[in-house]
Amino acid sequence: MPLRYACRWILPTLCVFVLITAVQPARAGIGFQPVSPDELRMTSDPNASGAPAIILYRQVDRDDNGSTSHQDDYFRIKILTEEGRKYADIEIPFFKDSENIVNIHARSIRPDGTITNFEGKAFDKTIAKAKGLKYEAKTFTLPDIQVGSIIEYYYTHDLTEHVIFDSHWIISQELFTRSAKFSLKPYSRFSCRWVWQGLLGTNQPKSGADQVVRLDVENVPAFQTEDFMPPENELKARVDFIYSEDLYEPDVDKYWKKVGKKLNGEMESFIGKRKAMEEAVASIISSSDSQEQKARKIYARVQQIRNTSYEVHKTEQEQKRSKEKDVSNVEDIWKRGYGDGFHLTWLYLALTRAAGLESYGVWASDRSNYFFDKRTVDRRKLDANVVLVKVDGKDVFCDPGAAFAPYGMLPWSETSVHGLRLDKDGGTWIETSLPASADSSIMRTAKLKFDESTGGLDGKLNVSFTGLEGMRRRVEERNQDDAERKKFLEDEVREYIPAAIELELTNKPDWASSDAPLVAEYTLKVPGWASAAGRRALMPVGLFSAPEKHIFDHANRVHPIYFEYPFQKVDDVTVDLPLGWLVSSTPPAQKQEGHVVGYTLDINHDAGALHWKRTLNVDLILLDPKYYGALRSFFEVVRTSDDGQIILQPATATTSE
Repeated sequence: MPLRYACRWILPTLCVFVLITAVQPARAGIGFQPVSPDELRMTSDPNASGAPAIILYRQVDRDDNGSTSHQDDYFRIKILTEEGRKYADIEIPFFKDSENIVNIHARSIRPDGTITNFEGKAFDKTIAKAKGLKYEAKTFTLPDIQVGSIIEYYYTHDLTEHVIFDSHWIISQELFTRSAKFSLKPYSRFSCRWVWQGLLGTNQPKSGADQVVRLDVENVPAFQTEDFMPPENELKARVDFIYSEDLYEPDVDKYWKKVGKKLNGEMESFIGKRKAMEEAVASIISSSDSQEQKARKIYARVQQIRNTSYEVHKTEQEQKRSKEKDVSNVEDIWKRGYGDGFHLTWLYLALTRAAGLESYGVWASDRSNYFFDKRTVDRRKLDANVVLVKVDGKDVFCDPGAAFAPYGMLPWSETSVHGLRLDKDGGTWIETSLPASADSSIMRTAKLKFDESTGGLDGKLNVSFTGLEGMRRRVEERNQDDAERKKFLEDEVREYIPAAIELELTNKPDWASSDAPLVAEYTLKVPGWASAAGRRALMPVGLFSAPEKHIFDHANRVHPIYFEYPFQKVDDVTVDLPLGWLVSSTPPAQKQEGHVVGYTLDINHDAGALHWKRTLNVDLILLDPKYYGALRSFFEVVRTSDDGQIILQPATATTSE
């Protein structure tokens, strides 16, 4: 399914910043509010049947009109079941580089009205929310929470001084919300407008005579989380506020033409060092190089330049000590030997043009947190710059400013998205490329021996990550030491195999390359993989199938199905059998080939060895939930096939039978 499918019903959000210098106003703040007897007595809510807990009341007050913007949040939660007691473990997520959580207050109220104030301390903790995704959180636990208790807490988001973010209200929460109030005091020196999605009824944000925008909501359904769904920001009820120095232009085409001309002017000004770039490119390519060779050589050279976007964040004092100057054009980057990812991508554009290649700058929309819709007429929603190079008449999209991105591939979040290809006339809308599943693969090659006494497997395992699979792991582990990287790779194999294993990484993978696969080699033992059945041994086919064991096993689906990028998994397993052992039977071969998913399984054997090859292809990123049944049926076939048993037995058993 094309990604644009989701844009019919979703509005985007993106945090962006602008400098401000206004004076910080005094805060009114939020405090604990009285608890009613009805709230103490309640045991359920008819609008949230069976819920473990509900949000009785929530309040969000945002003030952007100061030198330090801040937001006050307040929650009151009623615990309804034993399961609901987990909500006493409180996590307040925040972006460590741009904000802090202060002024934390919390208390609990027993059903008899007894109040206990929280006197403990909140701790900073890194939370692994999903594979490859982490965030910081302030965490604390309210003690002695009973069914029927009320917990409430409030805190303040303090944003970095002289910086404001495009504000937003996230209306939907994990729990049903009985009542909530939101307010925003906008930054007065810019125009502010707002867009929303998922608001029930006719209730909409409104600006009062005091210029404060307010919204009151009631009976907000709990947000349902599902595996492989679009970013939560796409699905939750929300209001996004958009600041602009210019007056609002409602005509979509006029707006983007004006934006395109401005962006093109800024880009041309930055890359307009033709002579310096011609001298630079002469040291990279030769006149006899083909267009492909030129594009690749320049790409590799740009990726060798120090990319400050992927370094460990420096404190303000460390930045002053390093005395690194900001770059103002591509010549600065080339001479100084460093730049951030954004500027390195424009350097690639300048160098390819200097080499005589037809190249274009493109502002695209990162889809990691939202899906782009140009109808929101918000330039800040185009937040990723890439380069389109014409190589032998073909469009090749490149982003060398993205660390470890292979030549001709974009980071997954920049694939299959709308972008504005810049020119002096305002630009042209295009869609970036989407790699095929085979371009991003996990290849697991195992050469093992079967131990007849234990039913175990023992031998060597080679795992190769290509394309976006290799890039993801290199980016995630870029600042880790060898010990942490070793643990990371070993833990991943443990996630593949649905059994306890013994494992040791034996090589030093190439963590620095972009185009080369990331290859990990292991010694592997899988005790008791084959189970005894009389004189026979039953060996499951799905040695690396744990990730697919429970995928899409729920009968119903609410949200669209969303994969970050197409991918392929290939398992090539050879098992040497003990002398005198034979293969009695094998599961049937499988060949499930759909338009967007595919699965094959082939098993071969001879007198002394067993070999099978398993391939899983997923060639989609977004699928309407109405097709969930078909996708679920496909993965049921995969699970059933993976659970298939190869029957082994000694030759003497065959003779006696």
